[in-house]
Amino acid sequence: MFLRPPLDTLNTANSYFSENFPSINVAKLRSKEGLVVRNNELQKLANGLEEFGMVLVSDHGIPCSLLSDVKEVIKGFFGMSFEEKKKYVGTYGYVDNMGYGRNFVTKSYDKPLDWIDRLTMKVSPKESTVGLNVWPQKPPHFREVIENYAEEARKLSDDILRALAEALSQEENAFVKYFDTKTREINVRINYYPPCPKPKSTMGLSPHSDGSTLTLLMQFDTSGSLQVMHKHKNIWLSVPWPNDALLVNAGDLLEIMSNGKVQSSWHRAVTQVELERFSLALFFNPPLSMEIEPIKSDGSSDYEYKNVVVGDYLQHYYTVSLTVPKVAVKFAMV
Repeated sequence: MFLRPPLDTLNTANSYFSENFPSINVAKLRSKEGLVVRNNELQKLANGLEEFGMVLVSDHGIPCSLLSDVKEVIKGFFGMSFEEKKKYVGTYGYVDNMGYGRNFVTKSYDKPLDWIDRLTMKVSPKESTVGLNVWPQKPPHFREVIENYAEEARKLSDDILRALAEALSQEENAFVKYFDTKTREINVRINYYPPCPKPKSTMGLSPHSDGSTLTLLMQFDTSGSLQVMHKHKNIWLSVPWPNDALLVNAGDLLEIMSNGKVQSSWHRAVTQVELERFSLALFFNPPLSMEIEPIKSDGSSDYEYKNVVVGDYLQHYYTVSLTVPKVAVKFAMV
C-alpha cells in the first residue's frame, strides 16, 4: 500500500546549506529602529517567498515555554496506542477531513499511501467543531495548548503579511484586510512520520502546494525530511532547519493575492529509516465567502490573476490537486 516506483520517490535531493537558504529575523522586522537593518529583512522576506515560496523565521516572539507545551501534548497523543487514539478522536472525512487517521485516500485505489499519521482540527471559526469529536481528550490540556499557540501564531502571520505588503510597495493592509478576526479560517494539521524500513521506496507526504494564504510550520525531534522544489533549477532541495526556527510557507491564495510576485511552494516530506518526525502546520485563510483580488502589477491595470472566492478555489483545489500537476491546479483560475 505504501511502496512507490523508484522514479516516483526521487530521494536524491541536493542539500542546501543553511547560509544560503532564506531566513528572516522577526524581531528586526518588527523593530521601528534601524531602518537599514529592517529594510534588509523585508528584502530577504520578499526574495525568499519569490524564489522558494518559504522562509525560516527566528526571534519570532512565541514563548519557548509554549512551544515546549505544544511538543508535549502532541507527543502525548501520538504516544498512545492506536485503539486509544481512535477512542478519543473521531474521523470526519466529509467535514474538511478533520479528526485522526491516515492522509486523504482518493478513489484511485492504486495510488500509494503516504507514510504518515495525521490529526486535523479547526481553531477558527470557533463554532466549526461544535458537536464533532475532533479534539483529543487526552492529554487533557491538548486543546487549550494548541489554541494558545494558534493565537500567538496568528499575530506572527499577520505581521508577516503586513511586512510582505510593505516589501512589495503595497499598503500595509493589502493582504491582512481579508482576515476578519472572528470569521477567518485557521486549520491545524499535526503530522507524525514513523521510522520507515524502506525510506527510498516510500514518501512521507506527497508533493503538493498548500491551498492557504500562509502556512506556519513547526517541527521537532528530527529535521532533514522537508524538501522544496526550486522553481528555476527544477530540483528538490532539502530544507535546513535550526532547532529554534519556524517556517513560513506561501500558499496558493497568497500567490493569487500577490499577482504572482510570491510563489506558492511545491514541497514534500521524505521518510527516514530510524528516526520519527513530528510537525504541526497552521493554515491561515480568509473566510470561505471572501473574494480575494490580486494586487496591480507595477502600476499597470493588466492583471495576471483573476479575482476568486476562497471557498470556490478550495473546492477546486481539493477536487484536482491529488490527480493533476500543480500548474494545472493553480492556473486553472488565472
